[in-house]
Amino acid sequence: MLKHGINIPGLKYGETGNFLLIAGPCVVESEDNVFEIAEHLVNLSDKFKLPFVFKASYRKANRSKADSFTGIGDKPALEILAKVKKHFSIPVITDIHNPPEAQSAAGYVDILQIPAFLCRQTDLLTAAAKTGKWINIKKGQFLSGASMRFAVDKVKESGNERIMLTDRGNMFGYQDLVVDFRNIPVMQEIGVPVIMDITHSLQQPNQEKGVSGGNPSMIETIGKAAISVGADGIFIETHPDPASAKSDGANMLILSKMEQLLIMLTELRKTINTF
Repeated sequence: MLKHGINIPGLKYGETGNFLLIAGPCVVESEDNVFEIAEHLVNLSDKFKLPFVFKASYRKANRSKADSFTGIGDKPALEILAKVKKHFSIPVITDIHNPPEAQSAAGYVDILQIPAFLCRQTDLLTAAAKTGKWINIKKGQFLSGASMRFAVDKVKESGNERIMLTDRGNMFGYQDLVVDFRNIPVMQEIGVPVIMDITHSLQQPNQEKGVSGGNPSMIETIGKAAISVGADGIFIETHPDPASAKSDGANMLILSKMEQLLIMLTELRKTINTF
């Protein structure tokens, strides 16, 4: 079992003292794309003995423009995620956006994720909680870490103690985000595991062209800082060719660079664990 009790069914390497890795593409683009990324990440998970959860949104509901890519269809995308789960024997996580989605998505994945913009939606949190699945609540860009206690309470009051929180930075003006690393220990004091999203925290939203920008050159910096202050896990979006990704390509890590990043972060984790 990982630090702070992340005992997700099917999760391997929880006893190693390593951080939890939640990684994958932003959205399900195709079965071939998803399986290519998943296979690469599973191999790295085995190499570094990293607890790993594969992530991909089956549908993108929060887009700047009406004609932006939202998905290949709910059922086909969820079925691909279920195939990944079965083929690689790994847990899978996906976003949900409204209460009816909770029960339908829960039939395919292990963890339901609440998007940052929706982290205060009581009916969504309650519906997710009632599935009995693990719930990963992303901290709103407009909230402090301490205020996430109320989101956690909503899930617990609905009978579910399987909760993680993920920080993804705070708005800094109209087109940038900044990470306050005090939020990691503050949210851990709530009594739940805390993950650091090291790609979305580098988004540059609200661009005039209607597509979010990003600063992926800082992924390593945010990752190392998060591990240094004791984050329970790292959330990262990756793609073989971010420039061609159908969503959030501007802040993704190129899949080929994932191994070098994990070398640094796992070595840093070993050092931190000695204190």
